[in-house]
Amino acid sequence: MKTCLIVDDSRVVRKVAARIIQDLKFNVTEAGDGAEALTACRTEMPDAVLLDWNMPVMNGLDFLRALRREEGGKKPLVVFCSIENDAEHISEAIRSGADEFIMKPFDADILESKFAEVGLV
Repeated sequence: MKTCLIVDDSRVVRKVAARIIQDLKFNVTEAGDGAEALTACRTEMPDAVLLDWNMPVMNGLDFLRALRREEGGKKPLVVFCSIENDAEHISEAIRSGADEFIMKPFDADILESKFAEVGLV
C-alpha cells in the first residue's frame, strides 16, 4: 500500500485530507509543520506528500527544498496545497520541486484528480 504524509498546521485539514486519501487506499501519516515532516521523512520516506504552504517552525517551501536535498528525497510526489494562488507562488513551488498544486479549500474529487495527474492513483 502506498504512503502519504499530510503536512498542515491545521489538525482539521489534516483529518479531512486523511479521510480522503485513505479512501484512495493510502496509509497516511501526519505532521503539523515542516520540521516534524522532515523528521518523519528521515524515518520513512513516503510515496506522496500533501503539503501546506504557511506553517510555523518550518514552512512548506523550506520543507520542500530540504526534502529534495535528502537521500531519497526526490522520490515522493509532492502536491502543494495552499490558499496562495497567484502565479508567482505556484511557479516558486514548482521550481522548488512540487509536482502539482491545489487550492484550499479542496474536496475529494479535486484531490483524487491531482493524485491521478501525478500518477499516484
